[in-house]
Amino acid sequence: MEKLQKYIANCGYCSRRKAEELITSGKVFVNGNKVTELGTKVEDNDSVVVEGVELAKNSRKEYYLLYKPRGYICSAKDEKGRKVVTELINTTERIYPVGRLDYDTTGVLLLTNDGDLTNILTHPSNGIEKQYLAIVEGIITTDEIYKLINGVVVDGIKVVPKRVKIKKKDIEKNRTKVEITIIEGRNHIVKKIFETIGHPVNKLHREREGFLTVTGMQSGDYRILSMDEVNKLKALKK
Repeated sequence: MEKLQKYIANCGYCSRRKAEELITSGKVFVNGNKVTELGTKVEDNDSVVVEGVELAKNSRKEYYLLYKPRGYICSAKDEKGRKVVTELINTTERIYPVGRLDYDTTGVLLLTNDGDLTNILTHPSNGIEKQYLAIVEGIITTDEIYKLINGVVVDGIKVVPKRVKIKKKDIEKNRTKVEITIIEGRNHIVKKIFETIGHPVNKLHREREGFLTVTGMQSGDYRILSMDEVNKLKALKK
């Protein structure tokens, strides 16, 4: 038997975290009965219906690395009709993005239907590094860099970046290009980090997640991960 949220994720419907939200909001039915408890367990022959869709376990796991372009949201579908990242991948399987990048953020994004890998990459205890290149308003001072390195409070929780490095100060445009590496995965976290020191982000690009980069790729390009890469990602679990 398997926990319901894990079963839903392994069916490729959504991430485990999203599955938990769907369960607690009453959108999941098991054998015709609404289930709202996260500890519920199911078997392979149980009927599981999520948002009116009956699930079946995928026989094939798929793994993609996408160079996310601007103007797409990190979701498998959108009720407002906005463009979603899954539209960029040519597959008949139900895949979903691992974590989120903002609508206007570009760069490394993984998509899969493997719930176990998604949990490894998104769980903070595994410390998966995410490296970003940000262009922020104003000229960042050395004191402000030290403040970031020592940690800042975002939404009541202290965030300590792994690394912060100034790449370029553009005095004429009054902007600073900064490289920052974090293990946090909360929404808008990089933008909120720089807001704490009074430097709003104008552009944001994720250069790396774990060991994966989009070097040599163009915006909107994607590729299938090799099994060696998948196994290396799974080995990051602590």
